[in-house]
Amino acid sequence: MRVARRCYPSRWAQGSFVACCLSLCAASSLLSCPSLCKCNISSLQVDCSGRGLTSVPPNIPQDTRTLLLLNNRLSSISGKAFSNLSSLHRLDISNNFLDQLPSQLLSNLGNLTELRLRNNSIRSLDRDLLQGLPLLRRLDLSLNGLSQLPSGLFDDLPTLHWLTLRSNRLQNLDRVTFEPLSNLETIQLGDNPWECDCNLRDFKHWMEWFTYRGGKMDELQCTLPKDLRGRDIRMVPVEMFSYCSQLDDENSPGPSDKPGPPCTKASPAPLEPDPGLDCPQRQRYRPASVRRAIGTVIIAGVVCGVVCIMMVVAAAYGCIYASLMAKYQRELKKRQPLMGDAEGEQEEQRQISSVA
Repeated sequence: MRVARRCYPSRWAQGSFVACCLSLCAASSLLSCPSLCKCNISSLQVDCSGRGLTSVPPNIPQDTRTLLLLNNRLSSISGKAFSNLSSLHRLDISNNFLDQLPSQLLSNLGNLTELRLRNNSIRSLDRDLLQGLPLLRRLDLSLNGLSQLPSGLFDDLPTLHWLTLRSNRLQNLDRVTFEPLSNLETIQLGDNPWECDCNLRDFKHWMEWFTYRGGKMDELQCTLPKDLRGRDIRMVPVEMFSYCSQLDDENSPGPSDKPGPPCTKASPAPLEPDPGLDCPQRQRYRPASVRRAIGTVIIAGVVCGVVCIMMVVAAAYGCIYASLMAKYQRELKKRQPLMGDAEGEQEEQRQISSVA
């Protein structure tokens, strides 16, 4: 009753009365703060971190704007755990044991601007998990077990400007998944087992475009192949991926190709083609090897050098031969007049003897 009298409009102006009522409403809503949590009335924050919780407290105030659930023992969360927290702006569930999140978990959090799921055991994400979060600006998915991201996961995040996927199990990513993030400014991708092959080629192009327009990102170091291990894929020449276009042409169906029956064999593929199955044997393609490329250049240089030396030797031999032949011809011409004079003297002597 005392609180109500203090907010009586006859004692304050109308604006002060409204502000007082709003503050009282907020205070009354936080009176139901969970027993294991700390509630801050002024910032509308509920801090349940480090309490050993195995489930989300059911009586979190509806006006809560910041909810901290980090450093607990949460292994699963009900799809309706946050259904009444439409005013929530920041949610932190880091450092727990979550391995899967319901697709509708965040469906009612339209005002959420920051979501942290760092250091859990999340192996996969539902495509619709982040749908209906138009104001989300920061997303932390680092230190989990993600091996892939579903296409369309980031389609409804127009305001996202900071994203981290560090320390997961990602080997490749699809460029289409990240193209909707037109306002993204920073992305972290380090400490993942990236395979720098044709599957990562299109995402490499997206990274180059992202960096060109001013985006910031950490190193994406290759794990495979061995020749590229430890190198940032952004520094790998695009010529290393030139064979991918050739593979695309070879794998694309031709005009005369006809689809055959599906492969229904569950056993591992044999070394020899099975005549009983009309299934094309896909060749396993390997990424280009830097070491082999350098070796090819060296071998080609040696071969070209040997060929050049042989051509020089042949040219020198031809010049010497031509010089010798020219000298022989000159000596032959010098000897021909002498032979002619001797025959003339013999003819003249025969004529004189016949006259006598």
